[in-house]
Amino acid sequence: MLTGRADDLELIREFVDRARLSGGALLLSGDAGVGKTELLDAAAVHAHAANTRVARAAGVEFESAVGYAGLHQTLHPLLDGLHALHTPYRSALSVALGLEHGAPPHHLMVSNAVSALLAQAGTRRPLLLIVDDLPRLDRASALVMGLVARRLRAGTGADADSGGAAGPGTGTGRVGFLGAYRSDEGGFFDGGGITTHHLRPLDPAAAEELVKDRFPTLTPRVRTRLLSEAQGNPLALLELPIALTGTRRTTTAIPEVLPLGRRLQTLFAARIEALPPTTRLLLLCAVLDGTGDLHTLQAAATHIGAGPAGIEELAHAERAGLVHVDDTTGRLTFRHPLTRSAVVELSTSDQRRRTHRALADHTADRPERHAWHLAQATVEPDEHVATLLEQTAHAVLRRGDADGAIAALLRAADLSRGRQRSRRISEAAYLGADLTGDLRDVPRLLEDARRADGGRAGPLAAAVAAAHHLLLSGEGDLDTAHRLLTGAIDMQHQPYDATDTTMIDALHTLAWVCHGAQRPELWKPLDRATALLTPHIPDRLALTLATIADPARTAPAALALLDETIATLDRETDPVHIIRTAMAAMYADRLADCRTALRRVLRDGRDTSAITLELQGLVFLSRDCFAAGDWDQLDEHTEQGRRLSATHNYQLLTTDYTYQRALVAAARGDTAATRALTDEMTLWAAPRRVGFALSGASHAKTLAALGQGRYEEAYRHASAVSPAGELAPHVPTALFLVMDLVEAAVRTGRHGEAAAHATAAHEAGIAAISPRLRMIVEASAALTTPEPHAREHFRRALSTPTADRWPFDHARVRLAYGEHLRRTRATTEARTHLTDALDTFQRLGARPWAARAATELRATGEPAAHTHNAGTASLTPQQREIAHLAAAGLTNKQIGERLHLSPRTVSTHLHQLFPKLGITSRAALRDALATPTHHTPDDNATVKP
Repeated sequence: MLTGRADDLELIREFVDRARLSGGALLLSGDAGVGKTELLDAAAVHAHAANTRVARAAGVEFESAVGYAGLHQTLHPLLDGLHALHTPYRSALSVALGLEHGAPPHHLMVSNAVSALLAQAGTRRPLLLIVDDLPRLDRASALVMGLVARRLRAGTGADADSGGAAGPGTGTGRVGFLGAYRSDEGGFFDGGGITTHHLRPLDPAAAEELVKDRFPTLTPRVRTRLLSEAQGNPLALLELPIALTGTRRTTTAIPEVLPLGRRLQTLFAARIEALPPTTRLLLLCAVLDGTGDLHTLQAAATHIGAGPAGIEELAHAERAGLVHVDDTTGRLTFRHPLTRSAVVELSTSDQRRRTHRALADHTADRPERHAWHLAQATVEPDEHVATLLEQTAHAVLRRGDADGAIAALLRAADLSRGRQRSRRISEAAYLGADLTGDLRDVPRLLEDARRADGGRAGPLAAAVAAAHHLLLSGEGDLDTAHRLLTGAIDMQHQPYDATDTTMIDALHTLAWVCHGAQRPELWKPLDRATALLTPHIPDRLALTLATIADPARTAPAALALLDETIATLDRETDPVHIIRTAMAAMYADRLADCRTALRRVLRDGRDTSAITLELQGLVFLSRDCFAAGDWDQLDEHTEQGRRLSATHNYQLLTTDYTYQRALVAAARGDTAATRALTDEMTLWAAPRRVGFALSGASHAKTLAALGQGRYEEAYRHASAVSPAGELAPHVPTALFLVMDLVEAAVRTGRHGEAAAHATAAHEAGIAAISPRLRMIVEASAALTTPEPHAREHFRRALSTPTADRWPFDHARVRLAYGEHLRRTRATTEARTHLTDALDTFQRLGARPWAARAATELRATGEPAAHTHNAGTASLTPQQREIAHLAAAGLTNKQIGERLHLSPRTVSTHLHQLFPKLGITSRAALRDALATPTHHTPDDNATVKP
């Protein structure tokens, strides 16, 4: 029985009983020594009694740098079911666990495979996973286990009957996850959303009962002192008296008050010091090995001077209650994690090195473990060991564990000199900046790399990492990043090796810099560098350059390759390749085809805490949402992106979210928001000469001015991006403003400029890039061409296949055609196009454009009733629910909490529904909702009684 834990035991047993029927996840937290491990033991006993299979594991400090070590320990008893999984899952899990070689699996794929394996085990017999000391799990294992546990908590996972297909699972309904961690420790395990039971210290009565029961000979005075020092911590209550030998149990000679963790380690140390030296050496070997494998300990025993008795000497530690051998797995386990810490603290550095050397000899067939043990056994720089550790870094990186790779590279750098040291530090900095998005250590690492290289400019990887730091951090210094990259590239031996991934990454990063600046002169060094690549420019780099540098002139020739690349995205596992493909698709209007892959990047970024990838995924999904007219979803994406960017100070990416929000505000006629957002962009971008942000601000201002009839202002902003009569080189934003500039020029009497710009767009051949651009080019020609040719251009524009995938642009062309038809007195046909345009603008909430369409429709003689709001019948179900909640007096925040929406999304819906109800404020909602909807029939329709 666990004294004072009746309620906690009941909770644990109820969880185990519930989990064996319907699955679930539960976490235990609490201070060191509070009894978490004892409760886990109790859960295992209860599970065994209920015929539930138990798989146990614990985080190991030494293994925290070895990718998927914790996962291997957890799943080891279940691996006999690996062969029954579908091939993709079996392969992903085998590669992650080091059982096979293959392409590096993503954490999400590994998580799906683990869920499938658990589901399969659960169909045969209820299964309980118990994982102690979660903060000490290696990052890769922690991320996978966190995702699996959250799925078990939510009642979803992989279905064993379908071989592991994602979706609601029948097998996972019999799988439970029970984990424990110290409240004061961090770690990579994400338990968000999982029920957590915080284990508190024992209350005074229970603490006194425990001490009296276990140590009845203590005098009341000593017992009172001990209870005061222990503060209800069960481990301290049980361990402190052990140190009180002889007369100390009858006095107040209790150890001096120390922080709880330190005091407990001291107590463990006292017990360890009483063991024979050979036993302590074997315990040290067990700690540094981390697997608990008795065969490994036996093999290493002779190398560390453990004597002829070998592991039999561990019996002393077992009798002392420090370790025990699990009857199920046959592995040695420590009864409390603090025992391991104390064992290491009591050892000498020489003993630790000799032990690591012995373990290295025994793990020669396991390269990663071998390299790490050698590294820990080595003091002086050793290029052989450093090379092995660098190979380990690349191996774990191929498995998707960037953090494990960084740790290995930095340890390899510690064992290196000169340029090799600089190169390895630089690569670690680059991985931190490019993959994990963690920029905090980048400046320090780059300075270390510079000093290691004798103060020179540093290798190419350092330049790439520094560029990422300058771009992503608050600096956003494009010019410095450009100088840094071009200088580092020029230092490399020519011709450049096209298979050198660092060089290719540097060129991709330089392309990103040039795109951000939108200045032709910055592209010239990049063009020179790519011309020196041998044997040829890689396809993905060629695609990026063709589609973002000057797409008006170079994109058409690359479209076939772009479409082929996009077609492979569903099978693409590298998120960096997905992001780069999406960037290439951006100006070619193909982001919709990348949508599924980008959402996968978003999910993986969240699951793996790869902030940079998640933020970039949000950028492209936001742009796709604007094009597709899904402006409410855009609001969600940009809000999330801005929040993450602000947290990590990623101002350059924040500006792209601001750009998309400014476009929506402009289209919806929110003048104040448009001004605030574009001012924010301009104030940040102007001193840094960030061209894409400045042209984006002009784009939004142009759209706002056009919608509200301020055509002179619209012309000024549009021509600031690209002068009339040309598509400015290396300013891809100009592709979004072709029709805007032409319309503004026509409306201000600049017919020559309008015609010149329409002609330039036609002659550039941009109509071949996408259906949207074909529609825009034809519509621009129509605006500058007299009848009857104008009508033919409009018809070709609107007959463009799939052009309605861009609803706002499509509606603008319909509006322009309707206006043209009305002026040429083709009123019946005009009404059709104007009505369709009005419907789309109203659905999007583009009020100024809806007002223009409504005005034109009335000018055709259409009865006013046709432009009246349709009342509540025109509301979507979600808008209707929001309207009723707002009418009841709830705030946007309260409505959002009830409907699981952001306050900004609620505000957007209200802006859209006000015009539909014919009101302008919340105060009028109650009456508008109470008014019956009236349908006014068309004058020409047959009215039935």
